[in-house]
Amino acid sequence: MEVVNTIGRRKTSVARLYITPGKGDLKINNRDIKEYFPFEIYQTIVKQPLVLLEEDGNFDLKVNVSGGGYKGQAEAIRLAISRALCDINPEHRPPLKKEGWLTRDPRMVERKKPGRRKARRAFQFSKR
Repeated sequence: MEVVNTIGRRKTSVARLYITPGKGDLKINNRDIKEYFPFEIYQTIVKQPLVLLEEDGNFDLKVNVSGGGYKGQAEAIRLAISRALCDINPEHRPPLKKEGWLTRDPRMVERKKPGRRKARRAFQFSKR
């Protein structure tokens, strides 16, 4: 098996993943996952598909991620990893689909409208 390349998106984050057989090395923007995501919850989100399928130490992952915040980036990486694992072995698809990790979350921030403070929040009304 050669390099498998997939993409994952969430909110405004885009993650490009390159996965190869290896010893479990995970680099995000050329930094270790513990350095890139200092909070353990985001490290857990990223590794969820690998832990579910018991493939945690079998692949080397190199991720380029940009845009958004910690949570959006972590979930974009999770989607990319899930897609890559399905490309490698089609039998991985049902458990990942059951968890909902193969579905791109379509929710985005609503744009600000003219004449309002935020997307829906109007300016404070003054009767007098």
